Amino acid sequence: MVHSRSQQLDETFFALSDPTRREMLSRMAGGEMTVAQLADPFEMSAPAISKHLRVLEKAGLLEQQKDGRIRRCRLIAAPLKDAAQWVEQYRQFWEDRLDSLDQYLAEIQSTEKPSKKSTTKKPNKKKKS
Repeated sequence: MVHSRSQQLDETFFALSDPTRREMLSRMAGGEMTVAQLADPFEMSAPAISKHLRVLEKAGLLEQQKDGRIRRCRLIAAPLKDAAQWVEQYRQFWEDRLDSLDQYLAEIQSTEKPSKKSTTKKPNKKKKS
């Protein structure tokens, strides 16, 4: 299935939006797993597990292979790389913005320091003789 980059990112982020699917991906990062192995730690029905796997497969994050009655699942990391690259663009954008803000605040503080010293004078105390 051919997807536009935007649609692919939407599907990837949708797949990542659920903690169960994120955990499934983390577990598959260690290698190929059967559906039963993937489902083991989750207290949910087989249809619910299948639905999560379909979402991951639609996003291109999962490849399933049937071996008789056993379905094996393998992580496909390419969509994660694309999503990370997209996020990186915005991370750099915000880092640049925050660096500019930091520089601006430093300039303001350096110009305010002398004026604060001149406006805050200590009162003169007269010595009693």
